[in-house]
Order: sequence, then C-alpha cells, then structure tokens
Amino acid sequence: MKDNSDNTNALESNALLACLQIGKILTSTLNLNEILELIMSKVSELIEAQNWSLFLIDERTQELTFEVVVGLDKELIKTMRIPVSQGIAGTVAQTGEPLFIADAQNDPRLNRKVDQVTGFTTESVICIPLKIHGTILGVIEVINVDDIEYFKSTYLPILEILADYAAIAIMNSKYFSKIQRMNITDEYTGLFNARYLHEILGQLVAKYPKQIKSLAVIFMDVDNFKNVVDSYGHLSGSKVLKEIGQTISDCLSAEDILIKYGGDEYVIILPRCNKQNALKVAEEIRQAISSSIYLKSETKGIQVTASFGLAIYPQDAKTEKELLIKADNFMYGIKKTSKDGIGAA
Repeated sequence: MKDNSDNTNALESNALLACLQIGKILTSTLNLNEILELIMSKVSELIEAQNWSLFLIDERTQELTFEVVVGLDKELIKTMRIPVSQGIAGTVAQTGEPLFIADAQNDPRLNRKVDQVTGFTTESVICIPLKIHGTILGVIEVINVDDIEYFKSTYLPILEILADYAAIAIMNSKYFSKIQRMNITDEYTGLFNARYLHEILGQLVAKYPKQIKSLAVIFMDVDNFKNVVDSYGHLSGSKVLKEIGQTISDCLSAEDILIKYGGDEYVIILPRCNKQNALKVAEEIRQAISSSIYLKSETKGIQVTASFGLAIYPQDAKTEKELLIKADNFMYGIKKTSKDGIGAA
C-alpha cells in the first residue's frame, strides 16, 4: 500500500512540475513546435505507452497531420494525412469526444495504414481531442497502454491537462499568425502590402551577390482606373483590383512576389531574374490584363490596360529605394505617353 502511495505521490509531483514547465514556456514563446515538442516529451515521461502522436487539423483540407511523433520514425509518416471522420483519431477530431479502445485490431475505425507503413502493431488506443472554446484543433493519440482502466484512473487527468495546454498553444499561435498576416496584407485583395514590400526587398538585396546575382522589380499602374470607379463605384473598383491581382498571379511562378502597393498600383518582385526574362514576364502580364474581361458577374464586362516600369538590381540601382524609384519612374514615363506598355532602361 505504501509503495502505491509513494508511486502516486511521485506521479503527482512529476505531473505538477511538467505543468509548471509548460505553463512557463507558454508565457515566454509563441514557437508552436517548441511548445508541442515539450508537451509530448512530458507525455512520454509521465505516461507508460509504446508511442504517442499529436495531430493538428488542417483547416483548409479538414485533414489530420502528424505534428509530433514519439516512438515511431516520423519520416515514414510525415506526409500522411487522415481525413477528419476517418480512423480513430479522425473520429475524435470530428466528434470532440475521447475514445478508449482496448482491442484496436477488432475495431472497424482503426486506420491500418500507419501500421502498414511503419511495421508497428496497434493493440490499444487512447485518443483525446485538443479543444478550446468549443473548437477542435487536433488530437493526442496514445498507443498500446498496458491497462486501459488503470490509465483512465491514473494518467487521464494528466493527459487532459497537457491537452488543454496544447490547445492554448495552438490557438495562441493561430492568433499570432493571423495578426502577422494582417500586418503585411492588403485588406481588399488579400495580396501582400507596401509594408511587406520594403521588408522583403531589403532581405533580397542583402542576399546579393552570394545568393542572388540579379533582382527584377516591376512597377505596374492600371490605366485610367478613375474612369472605372466613376462608372461603377468604389466597391466594384476594388473588385476589379482583386481580379487584376489574380490575373497577375496566374502569370507568376511560386518564387515571384506580388504586392498591392497602393491605389491601383502593384509591384512585382522577380528574384534571381535578369532583364531579358523580366521583360518577358512583364509582357505576359500586360497581354493577360489587356485581354481579360473584368466585372463579368456584375456588368457585361469591362477591359482595362496597364503601364509597366522595370528596373534591375544592381544594374539599374544600388539600393532598394533607388530600385523602386527607377521602376516607378519608368512606369510613369509609359503612363504619360502611350500607356499599355513597358518602360525600362
């Protein structure tokens, strides 16, 4: 009896220490991976089982992804995704209710793909949701505990506390990421804004010449955009700008960066791009815009053109500020003369 009491006291002491450590890190960092790794390391120290996984829900695809894995080779399963509602973990993610399964091999909900890939045999599963304010963010899954009932009476309260900490960390990270995105994106188009332009352009220029040999910047302004606003109103004008942003994006590679600079102006950054290739991209965008029909859902459709200015670092400018000024000046040279064209040195 004394031994059991001593074991219980030791477990409670270790659990309290773990909670204090996690609580401390929650107030000192917004690094989600660091917090979740700590939580799962504490789970592995406190709870007797063969492996543990922490899944997060991808809001876009509604699939579970392996965020932290203990006891298995994560490389084997890091790309694996489990649809919410499928498998034991998916069921918990959908219902928000924990599951305690003593004989997983005879449970039809068991997703056998992980066992097939890893060579592991899942015998029992304890799965609890990561939930905060009624929102399910993911699940923690504990595999192959010796005694389910003993686990529920001894370890479950600890696991639930750690799951609450994980949910708080995830929610804090989501809020922080949302605030960061709001600071660097345009509210109407969803594109990066001028603040991000100066931030990323400075970073790219700093990489010259070791990582970047040349850098192209395209300044673009929609021709006669005031006529669009006067004819259709500001809301429709904003919609046109968003549709133009999509037209430009369709012409760019994954490495290129599109900025909604202000008003009806856009800036396109082409990393590691020389003048010849940059001119080709600018011409493709110019043709795409002039041939597109905008506001089709509200009107018979309208067509617009745009003026472009192109400057290359370091050939045309020695600083990021000078690079933007050069591209802007080349663009205005076209806008004051022919419009619907590209200006460059």
